[in-house]
Amino acid sequence: MAAFLQWRKFVFFDKDTVKDPVDNGKNFVLPHGISACDSGRGHIVLGDMDGKIWLLTRSLQLTSFQAYKLRVTHLYQLKQHSILVSVGQDEQGINPLVKVWNLEKRDSGNPLCTRIFPAIPGNKPTEVSCLSVHENLNFMAIGFTDGSVVLTKGDITRDRHSKTLTLHEGTSPVTGLAFRQVAKVTHLFVATLEKVHCYTLSIKEYAKVELDTHGCALRCSSLADPSQDSQFIVAGEECVYLYQPDERGPCFAFDGHKLLAHWHRGYLFLLIRDAKSPNKTEFGSSSPSDKQLLTIYDLDNKFIAYSASFDDVVDVVAEWGSFYILTRDGRMSVLQEKDTQTKLEMLFKKNLFVMAINLAKSQHLDSDGLSEIFRQYGDHLYLKGDHDGAIQQYIRTIGKLEPSYVIRKFLDAQRIHNLTAYLQALHRQSLANADHTTLLLNCYTKLKDSSKLEEFIKSSESEVHFDVEIAIKVLRQAGYHSHAVFLAEKHMHHEWYLKIQLEDLKNYQEGLRYIGRLPFEQAESNMKRYGKTLMHHVPEGTTLLLKGLCTNYQPSGEAAERDSLGRGRANKANSEEFIPIFANNPRELKAFLEHMMEVDSRCPQGVYDTLLELRLQDWAHEQDPVRKKVLQGEAVSLLRSDSTVFDKALVLCQMHNFKEGVLYLYEKGKLYQQIMHYHMQNEEYGKVVEACQRYGDQEGCLWEQALGYFARKEEDCKAYISEVLLHIDQNNLMPPLLVVQTLAHNSTATLSVIKDYLINKLQRESQQIEDDERKIHQYRDETAHLRSEIQELKTSAKIFQKTKCNMCNSPLELPSVHFLCSHSFHQHCFESYAESEAECPTCTPENRKVMDMLRAQDQKRDLHDHFNRQLRSSNDGFSVVADYFGRGVFNKLTLVTDPPGSKTVGSLEVNLQRDLLVHTKRNC
Repeated sequence: MAAFLQWRKFVFFDKDTVKDPVDNGKNFVLPHGISACDSGRGHIVLGDMDGKIWLLTRSLQLTSFQAYKLRVTHLYQLKQHSILVSVGQDEQGINPLVKVWNLEKRDSGNPLCTRIFPAIPGNKPTEVSCLSVHENLNFMAIGFTDGSVVLTKGDITRDRHSKTLTLHEGTSPVTGLAFRQVAKVTHLFVATLEKVHCYTLSIKEYAKVELDTHGCALRCSSLADPSQDSQFIVAGEECVYLYQPDERGPCFAFDGHKLLAHWHRGYLFLLIRDAKSPNKTEFGSSSPSDKQLLTIYDLDNKFIAYSASFDDVVDVVAEWGSFYILTRDGRMSVLQEKDTQTKLEMLFKKNLFVMAINLAKSQHLDSDGLSEIFRQYGDHLYLKGDHDGAIQQYIRTIGKLEPSYVIRKFLDAQRIHNLTAYLQALHRQSLANADHTTLLLNCYTKLKDSSKLEEFIKSSESEVHFDVEIAIKVLRQAGYHSHAVFLAEKHMHHEWYLKIQLEDLKNYQEGLRYIGRLPFEQAESNMKRYGKTLMHHVPEGTTLLLKGLCTNYQPSGEAAERDSLGRGRANKANSEEFIPIFANNPRELKAFLEHMMEVDSRCPQGVYDTLLELRLQDWAHEQDPVRKKVLQGEAVSLLRSDSTVFDKALVLCQMHNFKEGVLYLYEKGKLYQQIMHYHMQNEEYGKVVEACQRYGDQEGCLWEQALGYFARKEEDCKAYISEVLLHIDQNNLMPPLLVVQTLAHNSTATLSVIKDYLINKLQRESQQIEDDERKIHQYRDETAHLRSEIQELKTSAKIFQKTKCNMCNSPLELPSVHFLCSHSFHQHCFESYAESEAECPTCTPENRKVMDMLRAQDQKRDLHDHFNRQLRSSNDGFSVVADYFGRGVFNKLTLVTDPPGSKTVGSLEVNLQRDLLVHTKRNC
């Protein structure tokens, strides 16, 4: 029970007397003898003692029609339909009639009366005390002074579609009726002077519930709106009671004799007789000189919104956004509610912030408006020194008020506890930024509140309302490494976890274990970042992890299942990228590289090169001959693999003076001259000759270079010179003059060294001259013979005595074809086989060979002359020779017409090349 004396009084309404719009300055006057009134559908309905019904519009225009012959006693205007239900009398005595009017339809200028029926509960007539109609037009209840309630069910506007029954009977007059509709359930509240009942009309039995054993006076009951759960309000002598369909609800101790109770737009209107006025004389009436107090209550917010005295109030109605008070003297006063902001300002001036908040909520003020009230309330409490209360109000502004407004206040006041509470609320609503998280964690650390700190960072995944990365940074900076590590591991901030473990806690073993649990991509990136540090402190474990990472990585722990589900292919990193990690750890690097070479035949080139360099370093620094031999074999085996890159391997072998590797690579690259030069540099005479023997067939100039090398040596190299000269002589590699010129620079090489070479050379030259002279005589004889034959053919007749065809060997028959070469053919045979009409088919192949040889000789002769001229006129003879070599001039020309074993053209070309070489060397 709430006592109204404790409720604050406000003036939330402006009172004014309604003025006549026609005659300005005069009060508006109502019709005389008003007996009933109601409002709705844009007008106020009035009934008078003369049986007229008046309709008052918003512009204060009055229209009337004669509804009854005697008087109107009750009116009910539906709010959702233009239907008006009235009760009145057409005859003297107790004979009330109910009439239903359709205000939108007209009958002779008046509203259409759609139904008329007598209001009699039984055989005995009685007066009507109250009336109520359901908005769905299916129910109408009429209460009588004898305690009866008549219910009309069906279409209340028509007789044919409705039926009437007596719902309630009693001995106490019925003082109030109200329909309540919630969902599909319809209730009817019935109030009498002694009791309150509720009927359920949605079921056939019309279940009845007695709610209370005391009632109320006439017009002292009403139905609240849905904001009050559509409760039935009953204003008794001492209290105002609220009822649900099945029980009594709260009550309010409002003293005074109640004359009227209405519920309009969230407010309870109570009309109470002034305490100084005389007592009530009879049921439903009061003396003409009554002073009455109209009070408007806000039951939700527990305050009095307005209170004023009036004289003889007829009724209070709500229409056009205002409340109208009708009095018996014909005046009409209007109460206009102040706007919400004005009401709030009135409350703010009195520092009634709690009441302002409740009022704003009941008025459905938006969140921005509520936030401003909370802010002002918080400022008020802050100025009073109530920091705890202020922070609670500021918390309610989160999302609307800029957080810095609150943070600055409590930083200045050094109220870390309050600031912490605000920042916690900010994080719970996920509205904190990085600075707020930093500030909150700093508050925790300043307070040394480890329990709150742990509670903050150990919240579940769904309750994380902060930037995890910022939190980790702040905790790390404040020295709370264990908390930072927990947060980083829980939220999978792997980089921060490893940074703290390895850089702050120096827990290298744990860092290495953690990396091994990560998915492939993250494990790879973190090993690239922290590999050198881990290799320095835990080399063996790091090497083992890198081996797995570069072959077929499978994470350990829970991450293994996630990684295997996410990938079907093997996870393998590029081993070459991890080589720099092994700086200053050659033993682990060698083990890593050898492992990679074993498991992956197609490992990156950098792996091969680095392993080769390591093996060559070991070989170069090894002192034990046996071990050195083993290392040499390992290095050579690596060079023999398919991964060898010639240039890099050669540089490495030369850097470490690895002779076997250098010679192998020279041979593999067909650099035969480099092989011989290598032996020359090391003065290995036997190796020089051996190299010429092995590779001289592929590169003939090796013998000439060897001869020049030995010729420059002052040591006694006669044996080697003799062996080189023998090979040069056998293969005719150099002209004798060039040999003599080459050996002329050697002081130890005497004539005896080349004596045999020169004698053999001269003998072969003499033999060649004799052969040439013999061929010259032979060719001269043949030429003379041919010339005589030609002369004979030109001057004498040729007799053809052939009897057989040279083609088919059959006897010749005319027509036939004869050639001067003494060959004869049938004409048809000649035409079938001859390629040309001017040539003998039998002699054509031989003639073609001769012509091809002549043309080749002419071309060689012309080319030789042109080459010699260009070589003599050029300043750079080597460029001319190189150009001719590039054009393929010196390539051996083999004619298809050469008989087997013929070396005529070949020997000509060899001699030409030898002459060119000698001439070039002399010019150079």
